[in-house]
Amino acid sequence: MKVILTQEVSGLGTPGDIIEVKDGYGRNYLLPQGFAIAWSKGAEKQVTVIKRARDAREIRDLGHANEVKAQLEGLKVSLSARAGDGGRLFGSITPAEVVDAVKAAGGPALDRRRLELSGHIKALGAHQVRVRLHPDVTAKFDVNVVRSK
Repeated sequence: MKVILTQEVSGLGTPGDIIEVKDGYGRNYLLPQGFAIAWSKGAEKQVTVIKRARDAREIRDLGHANEVKAQLEGLKVSLSARAGDGGRLFGSITPAEVVDAVKAAGGPALDRRRLELSGHIKALGAHQVRVRLHPDVTAKFDVNVVRSK
């Protein structure tokens, strides 16, 4: 089955890529989740629009990715959340909340889909977050979750 990716899918490609996948994977996962659209001649024309939008928010090159990495790794990111007596959060910290905290700490604007959390953040303390900035560059930084007052 031929599909056009609308979002970045780890191991498959980036938005606008036309790829061939197994029928069940495309029909049961990629299409219902909105990660891809079925390929057609008309849909292929939309690829240029998707790629143009991706280029606008994409990190320009390897040098720019390394600059953003250096900026992120020197950043102190802190989030406050409600927690119980044992330090366990009521709910969990989402990637969107991490992106907002990075921006509030003076960091660059990130795409939440590029964040790689090591499981859900459900406890107080320091947690390591990875960000795929470029295919060759991954930044790591710590997010400190503190109890809100």
